[in-house]
Amino acid sequence: MSDALKLCTFVLGDLAFGVEVKHVQEVMRFQPLTRVPLASRTVRGILNLRGQIVTAIDVRARLGLPTLSDAQEPMNVVLRTSDGVVSLLVDEIGDVLEVSAADFERAPETLSVVLRDIVHGVYKLERRLLLLLDVTRAVALKETGDNVPSSLGDAA
Repeated sequence: MSDALKLCTFVLGDLAFGVEVKHVQEVMRFQPLTRVPLASRTVRGILNLRGQIVTAIDVRARLGLPTLSDAQEPMNVVLRTSDGVVSLLVDEIGDVLEVSAADFERAPETLSVVLRDIVHGVYKLERRLLLLLDVTRAVALKETGDNVPSSLGDAA
């Protein structure tokens, strides 16, 4: 495939997401987090990744999904962004898939506003849709209702 794109996939609830492999530093099991006072509700905490402080973003909270049960621990998808390294907390890590640009479609209007905000588009897989995550928008933290600004960069 000359127009192939490699995506690291992960799952949140019944949604499958993909992020371009070029943005992924690593994937790993849950790591202990240190809470950050007055942070946005989407910031679950920070973690020490071999001496580097990394913000952990709760993607479930970002999407308004219910939290995982106490028996389940999320996994980390560590991403390199223009603002530094960030970890996305996700339910499960999937495979690395190679998809064709010909299979790409714009995000359907039926997606929620929150999903459309962080999804570039979709790829039709054999059994489900794979939502292509817009890394910049997914890690951009907006002001919360408690008027505490929290931002990792421009949301544009």
